[in-house]
Amino acid sequence: MDSIRYIYRIGCGPSSSHTMAPRRAAQEFLSLTPDASAYRVTLYGSLAATGRGHLTDAAITDVLSKAAPVAIEWRPQEVLPEHPNGMKFEAIGDDNAVMRSWTTFSVGGGALSDDVNDGVALYDKSTIQDILEWCQTEGYSFWEYVERCEGSDIWEYLAEVWRVMQEAIKRGLDAEGVLPGGLGVRRKAGDYYIHAHNSVKQLYNRGLMYSFALAVIEENASGGTIVTAPTCGSCGVLPAVLYYMKEQFHLPDSRILRALATAGLFGNVVKHNASISGAQVGCQGEIGVACAMAAAASCQLSGGSISQIEYAAEMGLEHHLGLTCDPVCGLVQIPCIERNAFAATRAYDAGAFAMFSDGRHRVPFDNVVKAMRDTGHDLPSLYKETSEGGLAKTYSDARTRK
Repeated sequence: MDSIRYIYRIGCGPSSSHTMAPRRAAQEFLSLTPDASAYRVTLYGSLAATGRGHLTDAAITDVLSKAAPVAIEWRPQEVLPEHPNGMKFEAIGDDNAVMRSWTTFSVGGGALSDDVNDGVALYDKSTIQDILEWCQTEGYSFWEYVERCEGSDIWEYLAEVWRVMQEAIKRGLDAEGVLPGGLGVRRKAGDYYIHAHNSVKQLYNRGLMYSFALAVIEENASGGTIVTAPTCGSCGVLPAVLYYMKEQFHLPDSRILRALATAGLFGNVVKHNASISGAQVGCQGEIGVACAMAAAASCQLSGGSISQIEYAAEMGLEHHLGLTCDPVCGLVQIPCIERNAFAATRAYDAGAFAMFSDGRHRVPFDNVVKAMRDTGHDLPSLYKETSEGGLAKTYSDARTRK
């Protein structure tokens, strides 16, 4: 498995697969073709279907237009066999001939199919079951296994991740107004924070977590700087849970960073064995995985054993199986924003539920990962970030009738 650094990518929203990765691809292609007279970029499948709402064209043009004019071609009905998020870059010379062509794929979480490492896997184990058994034998915790594989410099990186997460919450709580995109969705994080402080204890706790999740995902929807965890569309879940527990239980940052390591490990296993791409497996690969990561972190921060932590993560993912990705108008707003808030509380509940148990349960986390992968494969394409079915179609039909 790769480093958990690729689960936690720092960048601008609104989408890791539709904004971050295309921007990175454009930067890479520009470095290879700085003398081009023009650029032509063809977007396929899901990238084309919801690219305008996710600002895919803006991200690419912003990079390439500094060197030469850019033309974007949209082919939503043409899906390349390797992945639904395909894109072809072409550099055009003075003679109008193609100087260079490159086809790559956005595979989720800001990653490109062309991303390579040094050929050496950081992690010698790629399933939670194998990692769990090794930790039980050696007496290690999950975060100690991460440190063993990543090296001690991982803590400096996670400290930066945590800093960016907290800054996103603070900015999001302070911001007001309507989110860009044309849906007229107003920011709610600040209001929820105020309502929480005016509520009874139980609603206060929920309201705080809602407000923290909303703060981050609203920052993402407005193109602000966030951390993928594991994607932009699910970036509010883990920070909300961590920030809530830090504030409520006065936890030191050192414990938060260890929880981030454990959460990253679970997200990494899913990415390696299945997918975190909404265009490939639906929202279960985004919100479902984020919930699993946050549940693992929550349980660890509550003093859970490694078996209880695995159980919490299993519940976080299991109870999002089949979740479709059908963003209204291709924007990371409806239903994405509310899903982050609900998944944060569900993750916290999963951690609490696991703490009441002894950690034993019937379905291992790895089995749920496989079920999620298979379910995603069976989902029709209109429910995988194309905005052609589900809520997106219902909303579109309703507007047409008016």
